[in-house]
Amino acid sequence: MVGFKATDVPPTATVKFLGAGTAACIADLITFPLDTAKVRLQIQGERQGPVQAAASAQYRGVLGTILTMVRTEGPRSLYSGLVAGLQRQMSFASVRIGLYDSVKQFYTKGSEHAGIGSRLLAGSTTGALAVAVAQPTDVVKVRFQAQARAGAARRYQSTVEAYKTIAREEGFRGLWKGTSPNVARNAIVNCAELVTYDLIKDTLLKAHLMTDDLPCHFTSAFGAGFCTTVIASPVDVVKTRYMNSALGQYSSAGHCALTMLQKEGPQAFYKGFMPSFLRLGSWNVVMFVTYEQLKRALMAARASREAPF
Repeated sequence: MVGFKATDVPPTATVKFLGAGTAACIADLITFPLDTAKVRLQIQGERQGPVQAAASAQYRGVLGTILTMVRTEGPRSLYSGLVAGLQRQMSFASVRIGLYDSVKQFYTKGSEHAGIGSRLLAGSTTGALAVAVAQPTDVVKVRFQAQARAGAARRYQSTVEAYKTIAREEGFRGLWKGTSPNVARNAIVNCAELVTYDLIKDTLLKAHLMTDDLPCHFTSAFGAGFCTTVIASPVDVVKTRYMNSALGQYSSAGHCALTMLQKEGPQAFYKGFMPSFLRLGSWNVVMFVTYEQLKRALMAARASREAPF
């Protein structure tokens, strides 16, 4: 078996909470350029019709977007908003992933046999709760990723300035802009991501196709990433557009979605699909594999510390 062995004692809620946040930060560090490329592709053409947008598109494809950004803005542009992104993951992933098992056990009243309904309910709950905690960090991250590095023309020069400027110019509500589509997105993402991972892993183990180690975690995470991208992409595009919009551009998330449909057609809801899949697929693999190993490492360290000499 590769990696740390599973311990006899299940990981505590604290271990899961800290492990999830740390694993998500590691995954973000590795996949952040793909996320930035996804944001740029999603907001491209939002003030134009589909014909004009296609003709004047600055970014084409994942690799093209990354290369264009490096050429015109420098390599650092790929990590614009990273600080807010890591702040988001430590608060966001810790809640939505780290508390998932505990909430699932709450809904099943401690039973080890959790049905699909209980899993979906737990995923929706922790996803919505995470947004309530981490929404301002998500707004700042998206704003940073969307802006081009053009010196004085940039909207924000630092993460702290972004928080202050948004609060000053748009009020407290500005930091919570897009909460509704983000709650919807993350309830969907959490259900698709965690429940799919949970189900694939359980199926592989119960059918004795794999053992509880790295290949099983990798396969489950990759499947979860693909399912999540297909299901959540439309809501993700609307969330990105709405969060990045100027004050008064859209009256609501619904208005944003309707405007996209009228101006750019239904295909607009799957803009940036490939970078979304590349990012979510790779992010899921890195995050879940790291998370599983961190849980085991932390529990092994705890057991060795508590073991008598």
